[in-house]
Amino acid sequence: MHADARIYVAGSRTFVGRAIVERLAAEGFTRVVGFGDDEPNATDPAAVDRFFADVRPEYVFVTAGAQAGIAGNVKRPADLMIDNLRVVASVIPAAQRHGAVKLLYLGSSCIYPKQAAQPFHPDMLWTGPVEPTSDAYATAKLAGVKLVDAIRRQHGTSFIAAIAADAYGPGDDFSVENSHVGAGLIRRAHEARVAHAPVLEIWGTGTPRREFIYVDDLASACLFAMRHYDAPAPINLGVGQTTSIADLARLVCDVVGYTGQLRFDTSRPDGIPLKGLDSSTLRELGWQPTWDLRRGLEATYAWYARALAPVESPRA
Repeated sequence: MHADARIYVAGSRTFVGRAIVERLAAEGFTRVVGFGDDEPNATDPAAVDRFFADVRPEYVFVTAGAQAGIAGNVKRPADLMIDNLRVVASVIPAAQRHGAVKLLYLGSSCIYPKQAAQPFHPDMLWTGPVEPTSDAYATAKLAGVKLVDAIRRQHGTSFIAAIAADAYGPGDDFSVENSHVGAGLIRRAHEARVAHAPVLEIWGTGTPRREFIYVDDLASACLFAMRHYDAPAPINLGVGQTTSIADLARLVCDVVGYTGQLRFDTSRPDGIPLKGLDSSTLRELGWQPTWDLRRGLEATYAWYARALAPVESPRA
């Protein structure tokens, strides 16, 4: 990508989309298009087509689409699936029709089969059922991966799909329904500390293991893949290390300063038992993460505490 290439981040207001926009600016890309008020509704095919016809983006990152944690996936599976399918059907074909040089569609690690061997490798996609608590959302994301492959085969495009580990960091969604495990634990540990609660309940057994990637590292990996990867198979974007939910909860409590007891509610769903990515292709191309989990959680909590100020201070 040359510095003055027209680059469109579909979903520039999303958690990862914002990070990609910021990374592009930091690396000297001067023509990010369709940003802010100029961004079309990515679920509206007509609006997206008009945008591509008028602006002609050369490089496209697709991060748009509603998402949620376990609670939101259980409560609103149809809404999540429909929104993401609309994004897939609107943005990816429009990019092909209007001559985009390259497109990166960002998928989620929840698209891997629940019982696939660890760590997940792209060859394992479609070999079994996904985790039931997120199956509707995962099916829509799988549709995006498959459409990228289909357009690549039919039209000879350099469109690629990437599969991300669980992202966390400043600007994440900390809400009750939509937060993922990292942001949700930070919010709940903070509230428990402020309330001097003696016990903090954690969903599930605490034994499932997840791979967490700091959002700035994920943005960096997306730009790296856009520059250096061009193959039909999706590429995993991960850090190569998993952490149990119990260990994550203890680390979050230490960062937040909560000293009460952790109680694991085993009546709540665990989700997939283990979710780690084989990111050897990304490593072999030369990418490495720069954030470890503790430093990333510290930066995330600092951001969250500032967002709450002046109502309360981080160590009130």
